[in-house]
Amino acid sequence: MHQLILIALLIGILSLPKATLPDFIAEVVAVDAGDCVEVLDQSRTRQTVCLLGVLAPEVGQPYGDESRARLNSLVLGREVLIESVRKKAPALLMAKVWVEPADCASCGKTLDVNHAQLLAGMARWNPSHAKLLSAEEGGRYPSAEEEARKRQWGLWSDAENAAP
Repeated sequence: MHQLILIALLIGILSLPKATLPDFIAEVVAVDAGDCVEVLDQSRTRQTVCLLGVLAPEVGQPYGDESRARLNSLVLGREVLIESVRKKAPALLMAKVWVEPADCASCGKTLDVNHAQLLAGMARWNPSHAKLLSAEEGGRYPSAEEEARKRQWGLWSDAENAAP
């Protein structure tokens, strides 16, 4: 009987979701690229946040400046929710970034910035991050890229640029 209880407890522990870093509120103080921002957390510590599931062209590459400008318009100087998933270095996080939509002052931080960059055609889906996302996001993010491709938005408007 004790062995059955022990096995049940072990199965329960093993089936718990993977631990992630705590979420936190921060202010975006710089946009480095279309998939990377710098934030100040509430203790005024500066951190770099890479958008999970997103791979944007570098500044200077085709659509790199446009991608950075789009992200800049969404988050620069604004308070965001950082849903941290993985720490790559002491001050470098991979995360989902949430912001209040500009056209809805009472909505709260409900705009998934990562998804917005993909849907606007300002970035590609990064499948190497799939294991770090929920099943829903793992379906929604590539679907957003596919929608942007079909509509030829952003970097998908240029057939030569569309190849990774």
